[in-house]
Amino acid sequence: MLNVEMYQAVKAEVESANATLVAVTKRQPLEVIQALYDLGQRDFGENRVPELVEKHAALPKDIRWHFIGHLQRNKVKAIAPFIHLIHSGDSARLILEIAKEARKNDRTISVLLQFHIAQEASKYGLSPTQPAAILRELKLDELSGKVNLVGVMGMATYTELDEDIAEEFALLRETFETLKETTSLGEIAAFKEISMGMSGDYQIALQQGSTMVRVGSLLYQ
Repeated sequence: MLNVEMYQAVKAEVESANATLVAVTKRQPLEVIQALYDLGQRDFGENRVPELVEKHAALPKDIRWHFIGHLQRNKVKAIAPFIHLIHSGDSARLILEIAKEARKNDRTISVLLQFHIAQEASKYGLSPTQPAAILRELKLDELSGKVNLVGVMGMATYTELDEDIAEEFALLRETFETLKETTSLGEIAAFKEISMGMSGDYQIALQQGSTMVRVGSLLYQ
């Protein structure tokens, strides 16, 4: 069940930090998403392709859908016709596949470079110690008009130690700044997003410069 007061409080807090709230709606029924939509929410996040495709088909078409989970290359074609932003660009092979499907659909798809900043090995992402390595695998000129690299994404370690979380988010921010200052991404005006922070740590993320938080369970308590 949607907690309207909590949603409004979180949205106000996020917007006061000049960031975007992505309401994560995995496993939430259509009526809950519609209720959020009726309150003015337009950015929604899903982490499973089949569920995302079903919800896109059933809900208003001006929703900006964000894919926030690990994306398999063979699933890109299902979301390429409509996806607003893919947060999980964690390999050159995936990004090139997104470009191929974008070309088929005569679209430009926005993608975030996902970096592994957590202590858990189970999380996906590129190495923050060599953030420009992926650019050597990608020919940015060939991506032009098909994939827009618009920023970075990362997930912190699941821990109650706020200091550790803050350090990991600071690392992602520094990775973003390094890419802007030392690579051709700095010439791309759209490269401005730092997607970090979820229900348990979004406030820490905002303090560390997040421009986009992905909040789900907190909204449904």
